[in-house]
Amino acid sequence: MIRSFLVTTALLIAAPALAQQTPTPDPGAMPATPAEPAPASPAPASPAPANPAPANTTSAVASIVDSEFPAYDGNSDGQLDQSEFSRWMVALKTQEMKATGAQLPQDQVMAWANGAFTTADKDKSVTISKPELISYLSGGAG
Repeated sequence: MIRSFLVTTALLIAAPALAQQTPTPDPGAMPATPAEPAPASPAPASPAPANPAPANTTSAVASIVDSEFPAYDGNSDGQLDQSEFSRWMVALKTQEMKATGAQLPQDQVMAWANGAFTTADKDKSVTISKPELISYLSGGAG
């Protein structure tokens, strides 16, 4: 659920750039030179892929993690201990619940955050590194 929220957030951040269109020139501003003739037989357009590749969500998540990590790394050691990680995940879960209108008791949110910590700590070092966090939030794609 939190992963889909992060992916949605990343796509919303990228949407303005993706939605930009190339401006069409004003015909009145065109020079009075004749245009080149069109080719007799245009080259066939390449077919669109059946399943276009999704936006690189791992790099979007990595960008978010890079910008937010220092705010949650309270002791600035480059790792998140369980309380630092839980604070971040609870903040994300709270944003998600506000966006979806869902409600969970605080004890369930904390239980979810503790489970997320266990899942994200791939090397079982009892800390979460940036790569572990990126991999976790990207759904293991990183």
